[in-house]
Amino acid sequence: MYGQNIIAGDRGLEALYQLELIPNHVVGDFDSVSPEILAFYKNQPQIIFHTYNAEKDNTDTDIALKLAIQLKSSKITILGALGKRMDHALANIHILKDALEANIPCQILDKYNRIYLINREITLKKDEVYGKYISLIPLTNEVEGLTLTGFKYPLNDYTLPIGTSLGVSNEIIKDTAHIKMDKGILTVIESKD
Repeated sequence: MYGQNIIAGDRGLEALYQLELIPNHVVGDFDSVSPEILAFYKNQPQIIFHTYNAEKDNTDTDIALKLAIQLKSSKITILGALGKRMDHALANIHILKDALEANIPCQILDKYNRIYLINREITLKKDEVYGKYISLIPLTNEVEGLTLTGFKYPLNDYTLPIGTSLGVSNEIIKDTAHIKMDKGILTVIESKD
């Protein structure tokens, strides 16, 4: 894993422990990791710990993402961000905006979904997307000039407002599909059942 940084957020240490991985950085208030696993990692001198008070303004995932941006990462993948708590899952999608604004490709990845934000046109290859379904959900109040080609449900210069389900469960029907937009931010969710 030469040239890669692994940043663990609090309870993420438990997953790394099971995978026998040593992170470069660990962030958090350490209120949800087991004391035994925390002690194991605290005995690894190469790890840099960033300790925060439990009563803080940002989640551990948000702090880890900001650290990855500060470290000038060329690409960021966030694992374990869509667990049981919907409040954390929604916040984790929203904080991807920091990476978008820093012009760093960033995705949330789990067994069923790849989630990222876009504010410019992109091309998707059917054989490279994460699953059968592509959902496009505005992060901003609206996405203007949205044009979709190569999709089962195309759009042409459409204004997609927040608070609609129109962009859910589209499918790529050609070898490539194109998403073009003039203004706004889209949440792109590539999903499989």
